[in-house]
Amino acid sequence: MRVLGLESSCDETAAAIVDGGTRVIADVVASQHEVHERYGGVVPELASRAHIRNVVPVVQACLDRAGCTLDAIDGIAVTNAPGLIGALLVGLQTAKALAWVTGKPLVGVHHLEGHLSAVFLEPDPPPMPHLALIVSGGHTSLVRVNDHGRVIELGATRDDAAGEAFDKGAKLLGLGYPGGIVIDKLAQTGDPTAVSFPKAMTASSTGAEFSFSGLKTALLHHVRAHGVPEGQALSDLCASYQAAIVEVLVRKTRRIARKENLTHVQVCGGVAANSELRKQLRAAAAEDELTLYIPAPARCTDNAAMIAAAGYHRLVRGERDSLALDATPNAPLPRSA
Repeated sequence: MRVLGLESSCDETAAAIVDGGTRVIADVVASQHEVHERYGGVVPELASRAHIRNVVPVVQACLDRAGCTLDAIDGIAVTNAPGLIGALLVGLQTAKALAWVTGKPLVGVHHLEGHLSAVFLEPDPPPMPHLALIVSGGHTSLVRVNDHGRVIELGATRDDAAGEAFDKGAKLLGLGYPGGIVIDKLAQTGDPTAVSFPKAMTASSTGAEFSFSGLKTALLHHVRAHGVPEGQALSDLCASYQAAIVEVLVRKTRRIARKENLTHVQVCGGVAANSELRKQLRAAAAEDELTLYIPAPARCTDNAAMIAAAGYHRLVRGERDSLALDATPNAPLPRSA
């Protein structure tokens, strides 16, 4: 079954064709980094306008790369939650139009369910059940994955997500957008012990929830007291800030894996591309005898292949959405045993 996936939840306009839920035939992403860079973050109205300009050319480019037409597509999957409402509507209305014109079945996909499906596009995906750490710009959570579409969220962030902490921290330091990438690069030559930052909600032996707003505030106070450093001192500050985020993510993942008695762990979402997080998770997995699964960096950031993969399993289960399908910008991850 060939599924055309569309993703437009934030600042990436993407289309992909995936066969059988595992084989990527074509994958096209139009980034908006240049649109938002001058503002230090995503401007929702500008994101929506860019999606409108990009979506049809991106879909056409995807079909051209796949060497096929819409007649060769068996179903259409689209991100309908969560995300920026205007951005979501562009992809959703495009998918609904394509479904109406072609008569192909349509399914909406939760963005986080898409991230959970990205690892199944890799050659060696995890078995069921397994633990998943979702770390993206707007979401940080630990999820028990019992099967495709059968997940239980064990804990999530109470405030800022890890990706938000990276991007807001970078903005405080004047590093531009997207800031997580810049912090990661600078941190590679820095001393992670140079500055002591708080590591919130780590005292509990069983808790799976996160909080990163206090860390961001601590960086703000540090900058107000000492100013924004330059050279090696800036690298040290970035390394210390990044280390505080990574330590919390790794510590909680290890703890919940033991609690749930799960030995297979996947990590997904945009922050999963962070080099220090990948390094520390690999070291922890080796120490705890866990098998770790992390998608390639291109599959960590927002893309439509993961949406098509998740949509494939919905279609196989016989799920269908009508043309009345709506965007839900704040929808939580669907819970099912």
